Amino acid sequence: MQRIAMRYARHRHKTLNTSGHLFERRYRARWVDADPYFLTLLRYIHLNPVQARMVIDPAQYPWSSHRAYLGTQYLPWVTTDFGLSLFSTDLEEARSLYARFICDPDGEADVTTAPDTATGEQQLPVTRNHAGKILMDPCKPRSRLTPEQRGERICQQHHISLERLRSLSRARDLTSIRVRFITQAVELRMATLSEIARFLHRDPSALTKLLARHKTRPAAP
Repeated sequence: MQRIAMRYARHRHKTLNTSGHLFERRYRARWVDADPYFLTLLRYIHLNPVQARMVIDPAQYPWSSHRAYLGTQYLPWVTTDFGLSLFSTDLEEARSLYARFICDPDGEADVTTAPDTATGEQQLPVTRNHAGKILMDPCKPRSRLTPEQRGERICQQHHISLERLRSLSRARDLTSIRVRFITQAVELRMATLSEIARFLHRDPSALTKLLARHKTRPAAP
């Protein structure tokens, strides 16, 4: 992106016979550390032209990958396989669910409410696609609990201190507790994985590896 931006800026400066900054600020990359965050960004980007009142339908905007996801436009340099796979393994069904996801916040899948398996408390609605994979609906409100409050609850249930949960200890008894805390915090939209990593005094990549080693799925209601 730096190379593209630099070459384009030089081209425009030469064409317009000007100098100085062409863009307001440098290109900023965001690390997409979880599937729900990817879907959040996908909807946000594709609905930006609608929010800006440039078009009525996101399919009317020619400069996004929305139509490539719908299958109405072929762009060889755009890869949609991963995004569509989050909806269904069947291509046509995935495109249909994606279209509903973009245009109708509640149309992409069945919505259930997952209880806390330890306390039985009902939490925020959890959205799953037809394969049972949990999706994050960015239109749903965030949990009113902060990561610290969620951590305190989990620590009370397991009779440990919050300081121990956030410590650098690699004790085996802490691993399952941390995995549960991280999973709930992300799925209930308390924070992003990067924010949770800061809360636990760890690197985001370390949490990604931890979740990969201890794959868990919340119990069905």
